[in-house]
Amino acid sequence: MERPDAPPDVVIRRLPLYARSLRYLLEEGVHSVSSQELGERINVTAAQIRKDLSYFGEFGKQGIGYDVEKLLNHIDHILGLTHHWPLVVVGVGSLGQAIARYDGFQTQGLRIVGLFDSDPDKIGQMVDDLTIMDYSRLHAVISEHQARLAVIAVPATRAQEVADMLIEAGIRAILNYAPIILQTPDDVWVRYIDPVAVMHSLTYYLAREQGGAEVKRR
Repeated sequence: MERPDAPPDVVIRRLPLYARSLRYLLEEGVHSVSSQELGERINVTAAQIRKDLSYFGEFGKQGIGYDVEKLLNHIDHILGLTHHWPLVVVGVGSLGQAIARYDGFQTQGLRIVGLFDSDPDKIGQMVDDLTIMDYSRLHAVISEHQARLAVIAVPATRAQEVADMLIEAGIRAILNYAPIILQTPDDVWVRYIDPVAVMHSLTYYLAREQGGAEVKRR
């Protein structure tokens, strides 16, 4: 549950986009950027960027813009990326294995410390340097590493059960790939990634172009 004085969740969701664009700018050798230039890269207005950042302080100067490296450091600090966050992955099918092998986590402040599955044929197998473990090890591994983040990549029929186990073990933030809305306490944050639902939101526009959907303009 958000505190009354907390920035809106939509602002928090945009901060990683700002950080990613700032990293690209540094790679390109750009060391100063205006809110207008930054906004053009991510389709956000300059006014929106200034408003978003104002929740956390004053970072730019009128007529000069932002120091790219300093602003990136500020955003990394806001997002808690000044140290690595341990996380666990539950469900090590094709999707779970792809997540486990994704190098981007390690370079962006996230460290996978445990892989879990209920399939006896998978338990004991290695994914890179991590061993797939049974659910019975969840609590011990989460406690040992003080993990608060988890990824759920199990079928929808198992997702709520897995979420309940994770929360009981101390997890407070979940990235859920299962196509189901989880029921969680107010102090647990959940993000959803459902590729099929996203693709269906795109097929709407294709169908409209082909005359398969009639839309009344207001």
